[in-house]
Amino acid sequence: MTIPLSVLDLAVLGTETTSVRALAETTALARCADETGYRRFWVAEHHNMRSVAATSPSVLIAHLAAVTRRIRVGSGGVMLPNHSPLVVAEQFAMLEALHPGRIDLGIGRAPGTDPATAAALRRPDDTDFPAQVRDVMGLLGDPRSREGIWDHFAATPVPTSAPGLVLLGSGERGARLAGELGVPFAFAYHLRTANGSLEPLRVYRDSFVPSAALAAPYVLVSVDVLVADTDEEADRLADPHRLRMLEMLAGLPPLLLRSPREAAAHPHLGKARRLPLTLVTGAPATAVAALAELADRTGADEFIVAPVARGEAAIRSLCLLSGAQAVGAS
Repeated sequence: MTIPLSVLDLAVLGTETTSVRALAETTALARCADETGYRRFWVAEHHNMRSVAATSPSVLIAHLAAVTRRIRVGSGGVMLPNHSPLVVAEQFAMLEALHPGRIDLGIGRAPGTDPATAAALRRPDDTDFPAQVRDVMGLLGDPRSREGIWDHFAATPVPTSAPGLVLLGSGERGARLAGELGVPFAFAYHLRTANGSLEPLRVYRDSFVPSAALAAPYVLVSVDVLVADTDEEADRLADPHRLRMLEMLAGLPPLLLRSPREAAAHPHLGKARRLPLTLVTGAPATAVAALAELADRTGADEFIVAPVARGEAAIRSLCLLSGAQAVGAS
């Protein structure tokens, strides 16, 4: 069985680029994913990070949906505690009305930033996240109780279809909530180390209650991926990402992505290469084999691949992976 592939992109800035160029690269990547058969293209929400240009998923989704043809476009995710449920519901009702059947609303719990910026976003510390999720669902036409905010407010414009709702998470709380609500669960495997627990996946499946939205559990697993013509070339191109992860694990704010040339000269490259990351790299056959092994371990119904390079290297990575999977399925 061929597992569907989708894409998660953060519009990361490199040391040799700008926010304008990073967003142009994200646009080119979305077009590539659309043309090469990927199921979805998701963008993230981060704030006050010089290295990330993705701050407003709904605005970026509107742009990407307009320049693609068939791929689903969505958030990976909207950090719901930063926003009013009514605002999120209205934004995604608008997107769904403009692009019927092509919009995903991926919802996360984390602020996507540091505490001071979260406070500036007017994020209350006592937010009831499950209640917020239910409010959004009710406003988008899937109420889970007899009364709620949807009795008094409507998410307009009213589309003829509903965006696909997915809960994102890396822990058991989010997994359990997704199961209890009967919605797909996107497991943030790319945020874990290679020896991290897969217990949230068991929790999700064990707690799953069938709903009008979903009859059986559905797991999307996100994974950092870089595919190149050879294993050696993929390793070289992934070195900037390894160094960025080394710095983040050391407690530094996310830094600009170095070029492969800069990474090759970095004094801590050896240490970065020894990190137990969940990163999948290699030639097409190597990467497909690694994803097949990960599918066996996680029971993934779909992979959300996050290209860890930028520009032409990221586009080449998506094309090689899509082509290799198609060959393997034939």
